[in-house]
Amino acid sequence: MSDPSRESDHVARAARDAAAREARGRAQPEPSLGSRLGQIGILGWTIVLPTLAGLALGHLLDRAFGTRVFFSAPMLMLGAAAGLWFAWKWMHRQERSHEDD
Repeated sequence: MSDPSRESDHVARAARDAAAREARGRAQPEPSLGSRLGQIGILGWTIVLPTLAGLALGHLLDRAFGTRVFFSAPMLMLGAAAGLWFAWKWMHRQERSHEDD
């Protein structure tokens, strides 16, 4: 058999947790759809632009040295890696700024 006082403690704790979640939700409302779409757009361009820049630089090097994709392929990968790193850093800055609000 279970202890009734222990069950009531569990229910009371669950009620306090639910009230705290509701208060946090009112204090920090969800961003609007437009804000979310803007964030998605920023993240997309943050990844795409360095990738394209790496590809363009690799293509210029390939043309200058007469190689086929010797420089383009690695520069594409480096650009994509840089873009993903920039996006990662941007997301963490956004998270910290929302925690400070």
